[in-house]
Amino acid sequence: MELELEDLGSNPTDNRPFEDIAGAYISRRGLLGGSLAVAAATFFTGTGVAGAKGKPSGTPGRGPATAEPLIGFDAIPLDDTDQIKVAAGYTATPFLPWGTPILPGAGSGRYPANAAEQAKRIGLGHDGMWFFPTTRSGDRGILCLNLEFGTNGHIANGTGMTPGTPEFVELSQAAHGVAVVEIQRTAAGWQVVMGSNNRRITATTPVVEFTGPAAGHPLLQTTAGDAPAGTLNNCANGHTPWGTYLTCEENFNGYFGATGAWTATPEQNRYGFSAGGFGYGWHVHDPRFDLSNPAHVNRENQGGWVMEIDPQRPGAAPVKRTALGRFKHENAEVVEGRGKRVVVYMGDDERFDYIYKFVSDSNWKSMRARGMSPLDHGTLYAAKFADDGTGTWLPLTIDDPALAARFEDQGELVTFARIAGDVVGATPMDRPEWATAGPNGDIFFALTNNSRRTEADAANPRSPNPDGHIIRIEDGDHVGTTFTWDIFLIAGDGASSGDGSTIDAEDAFGSPDGLYADPDGRLFIQTDGSQPNGTNDQMLVADTRTGELRRMFTGIPDGEVTGVARTPDRKTMFINVQHPGNGDPGVSSFPDYDGATPRDSVVVITKDDGGVIGT
Repeated sequence: MELELEDLGSNPTDNRPFEDIAGAYISRRGLLGGSLAVAAATFFTGTGVAGAKGKPSGTPGRGPATAEPLIGFDAIPLDDTDQIKVAAGYTATPFLPWGTPILPGAGSGRYPANAAEQAKRIGLGHDGMWFFPTTRSGDRGILCLNLEFGTNGHIANGTGMTPGTPEFVELSQAAHGVAVVEIQRTAAGWQVVMGSNNRRITATTPVVEFTGPAAGHPLLQTTAGDAPAGTLNNCANGHTPWGTYLTCEENFNGYFGATGAWTATPEQNRYGFSAGGFGYGWHVHDPRFDLSNPAHVNRENQGGWVMEIDPQRPGAAPVKRTALGRFKHENAEVVEGRGKRVVVYMGDDERFDYIYKFVSDSNWKSMRARGMSPLDHGTLYAAKFADDGTGTWLPLTIDDPALAARFEDQGELVTFARIAGDVVGATPMDRPEWATAGPNGDIFFALTNNSRRTEADAANPRSPNPDGHIIRIEDGDHVGTTFTWDIFLIAGDGASSGDGSTIDAEDAFGSPDGLYADPDGRLFIQTDGSQPNGTNDQMLVADTRTGELRRMFTGIPDGEVTGVARTPDRKTMFINVQHPGNGDPGVSSFPDYDGATPRDSVVVITKDDGGVIGT
């Protein structure tokens, strides 16, 4: 998500920051192989070697440093026009823009007229998503789509409503959440199926359940006793081996504010709550979001979780799985570890916050057969990175005496998982965003940037870090408590620019955010933030074996490129353009191009010869 809303930083600890550890690791041990070792050492010691290109080492389990190329398209240049661009031999087609009806009674017209209509249409803030096929061919299926947020400009310009009114707030709440929509490939392209599986889950959907250690906890009970409701700021996502969708709540704190006297608790400070919020104004018209309202104490603790949705059971309540911890979740990458235990990798998207993983107690099939969710029973860990390229997963459990001294029980601990990470000494990172698992089990994390870094030395010359980087974690069988790591690449204008990046100038990019590794080893990298020369956000593809990097797609001015889903044959990819033009028709009129207010939209990418995306 753009607009710097998640970038404020609320970690007051002096836990050793990642940039210090990374500098010590590279400069003291030199454990990265190939040209990345030279490039990374150049970055961290400031020796000024030009032209080094980031390539992963040929270490066991990762494939050779030289291999047959996976990327078959020619890179496209950076772009700043109001047109999406895709590599030659590919076609990119907008689909499911804001306002698309998916339920009966959605009304007519491009933009929703009120909250009731919006609750039956695609909302705003297209972000993480996944496609669940319902036919063997994959030509029909259910797309679960996160609707993270909508700028006031989009809603005001599109609907004509006045910001700050009750009607505006209600429509904004209905534009948030998740869309579950059945779609089908036809001769005319992908189309909405008005089927029984379609539904919208918004910021006010009344039936939401909590499970795990915080279920029923006093910290999740309001003084008014009102039932939990809704989901908001749904950023990225995950999907489970049993066919359900995970939607992740990120900047939930920004929707709360105070209309009266209110003093933040230490826990609220750690999660970034403020009297004004992010300017949405929901607290003015909806008392549930008013931190100073005595009837709704603890309502803020109901946000910041990972929520599970069954796409083929439209009557089933969404479930917030509290064992996965409460923080500003970016995505939830699910892998199967040793003994068929479910492992979930997660990042907390804020400056100086942590990387986490969750490991289920036992075999997920066995647990489900016994009527237990694998996401309710297990151990949550926070990552600590060491100088020598190793790391430790620190268990966040009430059995730890240090954590038992801070928290009453496991329910309180997971509700304030950030503070638990502070206590055990997890490593503060530069905005951990998406995680993705490569075909050999390596886990890649995007660290978008950190403009608040203030201390620089020979080992940490990029202070602040405006462009971000991607790290790679080797986590063995995924269920252990130790790992190894290295830096996959450092973003920027290119190694020859002297900015410390480890990529070639023609591959320049900044602010890596969305990540997806396909089964062949291609890493799709999406950006959200400042790009070279003020150009549009983009999507690049990297060969994780060789480090080759090519730009595949460019977006719209002031619009983020985010979200990845694909059909089982990988011949159709869905990505998103979020907040194009920030809602200003003077900047963009994507995707309609008739001078009207721009609309967030899915983009369908296909290869003209019918091949796999990326080849």
